[in-house]
Amino acid sequence: MPRTIVVTGATGDAGRAVTSALSEAGHTVVAVGSNAERLASITANAHYVCDLTDVAAAAALGPRVHEEVGPVDGLVHLVGGWRSGHDAEGWDWLEPRLVTSLRLATLAFHDDLSASSVGRLVVIGSTSAAKPTWSGANYAVLKTTSDAWVAAVASGWRKAGTAAAVTLLVKSIGADGTPLERIAEAILPLWDAPAADLNGAKFDLT
Repeated sequence: MPRTIVVTGATGDAGRAVTSALSEAGHTVVAVGSNAERLASITANAHYVCDLTDVAAAAALGPRVHEEVGPVDGLVHLVGGWRSGHDAEGWDWLEPRLVTSLRLATLAFHDDLSASSVGRLVVIGSTSAAKPTWSGANYAVLKTTSDAWVAAVASGWRKAGTAAAVTLLVKSIGADGTPLERIAEAILPLWDAPAADLNGAKFDLT
């Protein structure tokens, strides 16, 4: 059955692969990105330019998509980034991408996902976060924080048993890591599986 699915970070390599796969599967795809020119080239039914690190902009996005496209059944959050180190500059670069964007995007669509009979939040996790190193301290700490947020969302959905928060684990994405196609393939069946089997689950794609 076709669903309405929001893909954030849609202009990245993973975003392009996922939006294409979801579109080909017949879903209504809402692509969200911060660069209008790059966003226009994404295969999707609707395109929204939004800075998901901006509280007001992110809060306005959810109601706007709901009104203009319809109730949302899925949020695939693909905003991310990586930098090594433990310095303040690296922390300030990573935190908005890894934590704030996830938190604000989830809040923007939480009501719709909770109301949907098959609401799904899908995020990309990192196997390296489980083995933090000093050279990658900032990244590991912030990814662990993101994991805690997803776990909290899953906890809130557990009683109703309709929505589910799912994490796909990778070490890296692309030629030297998990292929883009495998990520897209792992996402496609999530709206057909029971929420109880998915909520809080972590699927290793390494």
